[in-house]
Amino acid sequence: MKFRIVLAIPLLGILFIVASQQMLQAKSRMHKKAFGKTDSQEVDLYTLTNNSGVEVAITNFGATVVSLKVPDRQGKFADVVLGYDDLDGYVTDKAHFGATVGRYANRIAHGKFVLNGTTYTLAKNNGENHLHGGIRGFDKVLWTAKDVSTPAAAALQLNYLSKDGEEGYPGNLSAQVTYTLANNNELRIDYAATTDKDTIVNLTNHSYFNLAGQGQGDILQHQLRLDASRFTPVDATLIPAGEIRSVKGTPFDFTHSTAIGSRIGQDDEQLKLGQGYDHNFVLDDDIRGKPVLAAEVYEPTSGRTMEVWTTEPGIQFYTGNFLDGTAHGKAGRTYPRRSGFCLETQHFPDSPNKPKFPSTILKPGTRFKSTTIYKFSAR
Repeated sequence: MKFRIVLAIPLLGILFIVASQQMLQAKSRMHKKAFGKTDSQEVDLYTLTNNSGVEVAITNFGATVVSLKVPDRQGKFADVVLGYDDLDGYVTDKAHFGATVGRYANRIAHGKFVLNGTTYTLAKNNGENHLHGGIRGFDKVLWTAKDVSTPAAAALQLNYLSKDGEEGYPGNLSAQVTYTLANNNELRIDYAATTDKDTIVNLTNHSYFNLAGQGQGDILQHQLRLDASRFTPVDATLIPAGEIRSVKGTPFDFTHSTAIGSRIGQDDEQLKLGQGYDHNFVLDDDIRGKPVLAAEVYEPTSGRTMEVWTTEPGIQFYTGNFLDGTAHGKAGRTYPRRSGFCLETQHFPDSPNKPKFPSTILKPGTRFKSTTIYKFSAR
């Protein structure tokens, strides 16, 4: 009898651990379903859920965040990213809703850059400039998806091989994006890339957020704090002039929590050029080995709060100035001007043509790595 009791105690412990892991895995899960076809290829939608009921849906078309449902202070869930109900919307989309953008996020002046003495010519798809990887950037291609979930978190890994010369860029670039939804309501995005020839890389996610819920009015009352005491002023085509300017005494000072709309209409040259905020902010914390807190946004009505953590040196703050209400979004919603904001973690725009900016050159034998975390809570 004593011998049986001694064995029963460790056996119960093992059963408890196994049961706990199974319960955690059951709550942190992934679901896959068909999302349509493009170029005769099947496209899928992957829904990741954590043990709090937070849910993110991602399609392997463009490695795109389609929806992100988080609770308010009352525990009521809402989708806080702009987007479409079906694949067709993303195929024709020009706003880059939720997309992974690359090979180079943001703008490159005149669609040209010089690397190792060779001039590379890219598409001019934004006036005289190159924007977000070109005509068929990473947001318009099909990525290979793999479930890499663990008992602790649901995770989706997406891979894409951008061939040498694609959209004018040199080198065969193997790109990887991994989305992980943790049980503390963090959506983590890990980027990685390798190349067989010197090239440039700048990857980011282009989600438009509205913490009141997608389609629920403008974002002007959202309160933003940026850990950035400097920004990069732009010219009339939104290309950085090369200067890094202090935000002090300007409408660009978000070092203390400030309503997005409180100064957006001021008589300021930079605001006029961007038709609002569409600028790169230089983050103050230069520790890049691990993610640091770059931004915090609070929506007063719902109480939803979003923190942005990143290993990148900059963050593009964009207030949806070019949305015009013509995009038919989810649940029949339309998206008028300033109905969403973007906080795109990145290296600086036009860095290949600005030697004083942090370099975006990737060489063979090295690995591009970047991490961004969007963390949600309510107060």
